[in-house]
Amino acid sequence: MKGLWVASLALFASGSLGLWFVYSLIPSASVSSKSAPSPVAAPSPVSDLPKYQKFSLPNSDLHTVTISPKSRFKVSIAVSPTLDTIDQFAKSQKAIAVLNGGFFDPKNEKTTSYVTQNGKVVSDPRKNDRLMTNPDLAPYLPQILERSEFRSYQCADKVQYAIAPRSAAVPSGCELMDAIGGGPQLFPELTATEEGFVDPNVGRDSIGITQRNSRSAIGIKPDGSVVLVMAAQKPEAPNNSGMSVQAMTSFMQRLGVTQALNLDGGSSSALIFQDQTFYGKVDKSGQPVPRAIKSAIIVHE
Repeated sequence: MKGLWVASLALFASGSLGLWFVYSLIPSASVSSKSAPSPVAAPSPVSDLPKYQKFSLPNSDLHTVTISPKSRFKVSIAVSPTLDTIDQFAKSQKAIAVLNGGFFDPKNEKTTSYVTQNGKVVSDPRKNDRLMTNPDLAPYLPQILERSEFRSYQCADKVQYAIAPRSAAVPSGCELMDAIGGGPQLFPELTATEEGFVDPNVGRDSIGITQRNSRSAIGIKPDGSVVLVMAAQKPEAPNNSGMSVQAMTSFMQRLGVTQALNLDGGSSSALIFQDQTFYGKVDKSGQPVPRAIKSAIIVHE
């Protein structure tokens, strides 16, 4: 039996043009006129595996993983006592997909973002002396400690996801299970100033809002689908590629996301889907720059 490969091409417009190909193998066979017609098999059930897509834009390659609310896979949080590579997170958590998580201090390996697991805070930025005693950050500490987080709720027999400020109340009838701090929110509005990332009065811009860089983000669609997004730099243009926060916001809006949260970026940006690892940052020669991270968003059964 021979197979016929069919390629479908999709265009991603609205300011930038991206191309991606989806290939499917359609079996073909010659049947003689004397042969009895072959029975037609019933279609296989649609897989509930998370869906991976790659979008190639002029200044960035974007890798996305979408988890349907009807899938048997769920989104959780993982945190390491020290620092681990994203591959180590995937292996230890037996995850089908992993995205780098919240902010941390690479010098003391302590978090600068809250992390909650099974209803308990397991990483507390208030225990990070380099954060709490930094005089340059003192004016912004209330905002830093109140930054938004991606949340997982257990509501009766259903799991629901949300993005909310740290002090936001848990919905009635639900229990907060997992949460990971990031920021700023991208949707429903950009909260870079409110969360202390940007201060126009003194020219503060702690994450290079308007600069191209490798970025990571997580979003939620109206139907409850969760979308993991990682924007990688182009190997052929390491010094002038990636996405600004505004560009990431526009991209996620075109994906149909209505809630979105920026995560740690730069060298921390990385995504795994099944056996493939994608790094966001590249060096001057165009080679990927792996970096150990403190926390991760994981997708598992």
